Amino acid sequence: EVAVYEQATELREVGAGVQLSANATRVLYALGVGDAARALASEPAGKEIRLWNTGQTWKLFDLGAVSVQQYGYPYWTLWRPDLLSVLADAVRRHDPQAIRLGARCVGCVAGASGARLVLADGSEPEGAAVVGADGVFSQVRRALFGADAPAFSGLLAWRGVIPMSRLPAHFARPVGSNWVGPGRHVVHYPLHRGELMNFVGVVERSDWQVESWTERGTHDECRRDFAGWHEDVHAMIEHIDVPYKWALMTRAPLQRWSAGCATLAGDACHPTLPFLAQGAAMAIEDGLVLARCLQQDRGDVVAAFERYQRARLERTTRVVVGSAENAKRFHDQSLSDAAQAQRYVDREWSEARIRQRYEWLFEYDAASVPL
Repeated sequence: EVAVYEQATELREVGAGVQLSANATRVLYALGVGDAARALASEPAGKEIRLWNTGQTWKLFDLGAVSVQQYGYPYWTLWRPDLLSVLADAVRRHDPQAIRLGARCVGCVAGASGARLVLADGSEPEGAAVVGADGVFSQVRRALFGADAPAFSGLLAWRGVIPMSRLPAHFARPVGSNWVGPGRHVVHYPLHRGELMNFVGVVERSDWQVESWTERGTHDECRRDFAGWHEDVHAMIEHIDVPYKWALMTRAPLQRWSAGCATLAGDACHPTLPFLAQGAAMAIEDGLVLARCLQQDRGDVVAAFERYQRARLERTTRVVVGSAENAKRFHDQSLSDAAQAQRYVDREWSEARIRQRYEWLFEYDAASVPL
């Protein structure tokens, strides 16, 4: 019996995109929600690198049928509200009363035989265990281990979701694109059965350090940040309804996730910069591995949480570090010159380096990895 305490008063997700590689989609199928998610997803045929000013294009890797052939499962790009609805519907089929809305957590007390939440309304629900899946601003993490000390990465991210019908026809390709350039990059890919385009533009700036998904910027400011970039980039900027901006912060990976009968999952314990497209995937993997550990150590929550931490710590730490390294790769000054850019892309995105960077991520099986 599980209760999900959610601070929002209604389940209305921020409109943004997530990428789910085979390591994540295999979990959705294991949970029985794969077909429902697929009906709403976009399935890119591949990914590509594009040069910031000329639009020159290099293939990064094939996806589509190739992902299924190599890893057993597809690669999807999903609108966050679609993913949320699929998961929430599945939870409510299991228990219509499981999700408790308007319940803002402000603390947690964990012991060896149980744990309780402290909610903003003064109530303190108790249970055999607490799992803090409450994101980068986790109140459960703060209660267990104290306040964190995020450091500004030097990067500001612009984001928006655009109806595909507003964009020129050539945008409607089933492909994910990474535009790379000196000091900034842009990622875009289709969502919601190809009806939407997700846009993320990242720029090196030091004058904005607000870590929020809901801070509004202006089109003029976004245009200035990508002055001189290809007309395709500016076509997307022009058609974003509201360009949101947020400062990307870094946090040292936690070396301890659990205390007594409380533990953490997802961004609460391994917040990750979005440059390996694995943040959502890591949280999804966490969920299945945690469930397996609770099943294996049935009746001993403390042992299960320790097992879960051991099983997940090395992999998630590697993702946190690798994501930070990829930001530098996308922004190298060599990309300012076309001839240098060709040599740089040939080296940094060679087939061997791509395999080294991504295969260990995609082939992971949360349902069978040793515990």
